[in-house]
Amino acid sequence: MRPTAPVLLSAALLLAATGLTACGGSGDDPDTVRISFKQSTDNQIRVMDKYLAQMKKQFEKENPGKKVELVPIKAPDSEYYTKLQQMLRSPKTAPDLVYEDTFLINSDITSGYLKPLDGYLAKWPDWDQFIDTAKNAAKAEDGKTYGVPDGTDTRGLWYDKGIFARAGIKTPWQPKTWDDVLNTARTIKKKVPSVTPLNFYTGKPGGEQSTMQGFEMLLYGTGDGTGDASADPLYDSASGKWITAGTPFKDALTFVETVYAEKLGLDVSDALDPNIGTRVRGELIPQGKLAINLDGSWLPQDWIAGSGHEWPEWSDKLGLAPMPTQHGQAPGKVSMSGGWTWAIPSKASNPDLAFSFIKTMQTKANAQKWYIANSGIAVRKDVAADPEYVKAQPGIKFFTDLVASTHYRPAYPAYPKVSTAIQEAMESVTTGDSSVEKAARTYDEQLKTAADGKVTAK
Repeated sequence: MRPTAPVLLSAALLLAATGLTACGGSGDDPDTVRISFKQSTDNQIRVMDKYLAQMKKQFEKENPGKKVELVPIKAPDSEYYTKLQQMLRSPKTAPDLVYEDTFLINSDITSGYLKPLDGYLAKWPDWDQFIDTAKNAAKAEDGKTYGVPDGTDTRGLWYDKGIFARAGIKTPWQPKTWDDVLNTARTIKKKVPSVTPLNFYTGKPGGEQSTMQGFEMLLYGTGDGTGDASADPLYDSASGKWITAGTPFKDALTFVETVYAEKLGLDVSDALDPNIGTRVRGELIPQGKLAINLDGSWLPQDWIAGSGHEWPEWSDKLGLAPMPTQHGQAPGKVSMSGGWTWAIPSKASNPDLAFSFIKTMQTKANAQKWYIANSGIAVRKDVAADPEYVKAQPGIKFFTDLVASTHYRPAYPAYPKVSTAIQEAMESVTTGDSSVEKAARTYDEQLKTAADGKVTAK
């Protein structure tokens, strides 16, 4: 079994050595806004860096005497979250503006790390352009809003048309059930043994990537076990309790176990590499080494002009298909949606200046520029209705249409711990260290702790 504890430890040590000094002294200059963001671990992918550099230039031009200092955090997802939370704990290290994943924001709100933005939002006319689901992703149980979303995302199946042709599989391909996905992967394994049939993210090193692109794309395709595919199988909102590992959960784990037991996925050591997402996008897919990839709408950002991995042929070489529900039950397809927000730390020295920078980034023109560069899904209604946005990039319409059948993670403080428990269950069946039944029992034990005993069986 690949050790995972050192991942968080190394992040903390790296933070102590570098990250904690990156934003020091933020209170010394009231005219400088310091902005922390997640930088890709691939040195050639600088989509966010380039966009923020443009925003910095515009902001400083429109606000004479004000300065913007960009503080990138270069790390895989799980390490980014660790470093960010360390920085938010002290006014000496807290930046003025931070990039927050919606899955973590409520945990940081509960910890007191973030500042409510309602006072700013009430005076900002553009806030009315944001769709309600995106607004809710940054809203806490206290009813206050703590972040401004910069887009959302959806997930589906990417497939290599050339590999499918070599395997004798007709395209366009649309699997109707989980078994269809697995059987296609088995055919590819047999007929094109030189490629990996299916990439399915798994385990703790992948962090939320494993939970959301992987496990939840299965779990939310089962319904809640009652036959209702629209119900939440992870959290029961009626009782306010988290749902233990019943049949839907075990079925999803069985799918994970099957992928790796039958060697339909990557070698386990590669699958548990924290940087596997970067490798999938930058190497395996463009080089024709991967047949099917269950992944997000944002992948083309790595392939557009100026990305460092330009691949203009991707829209001709790759096909897209919705992920099916378990047995093809209505609505027949499933997606998960999340996204990121810009938030102001509670210990920020220059919060007013930080929100002014948010407003610069989130004009209609600048938001649209970001959605297109980042292969994101618009959360501003005026951008979503703009024909230039819809036709800006292949795949935008496909992934935008998935919003109608998408699901959102339970936005509660316990979620990050629940997610970690899911990743551990996935990893244990991926490596073969646990059976599905044992992994489910372990998950239930961890769930009770993560949810302070607020659990229910279904």
